Amino acid sequence: MRILVIEDDNILREATVAILTGEEYIVDQAATGDEGLYLAEQEIHDLIVLDIMLPGISGLEIVKTLRNNGYAISILLLTAKDSIDDRVIGLESGADDYLVKPFAMRELLARIKALIRRKGNLIIEDQLNYGNLSLNGRMKDGFVDEGPLGLTNKEYEILEFLMLNKEQIVTRDQMFDRVWGLDCDTSISVVDIYIHHLRKKLNVYGLDTLIQTVRGVGFMLKES
Repeated sequence: MRILVIEDDNILREATVAILTGEEYIVDQAATGDEGLYLAEQEIHDLIVLDIMLPGISGLEIVKTLRNNGYAISILLLTAKDSIDDRVIGLESGADDYLVKPFAMRELLARIKALIRRKGNLIIEDQLNYGNLSLNGRMKDGFVDEGPLGLTNKEYEILEFLMLNKEQIVTRDQMFDRVWGLDCDTSISVVDIYIHHLRKKLNVYGLDTLIQTVRGVGFMLKES
């Protein structure tokens, strides 16, 4: 799971990133509203941890912009404001949950896990399912019924991203940024190479057509 942390307090942001990384989340970060909105609009994250008071665009403006443009990503707001009105405004703007500073990191982690479960991405603990295809997060491998696919780390991450966005188009840019990172200088053609490898492994079970190519755009996980 990939999380975006948008927080201008350097100490709090770095502590949050360290805790989330320790929990094996992939974490990107931003210290300003403008940078945070840009990263959020790449659609490669599963959840945003978002401070309300930011340099540039505020957290509430980010939420409203994302929701008005149809982004359904889960958003957890962080703020020092603790009045009922402030909480209501945050939630009515489109945020999914609200955490008041100062907070315990254990509570932050619990809220994040609850939002991920609520979104329906995790069918059971550490496992994703689509038809008779499943991904096991602890084993870092995919299975068709009980037959293993023998995935590499990158293959696993690509298939995980496709399953999290099943029956939706995932562009090559989104997949590249999600799996290889925003600052990677590898050619984007590497995406097609790994998709080819994945199809070969799925073909063993007659599922090579499960990953469909959307010509000129990207890919989609969908049963024929």
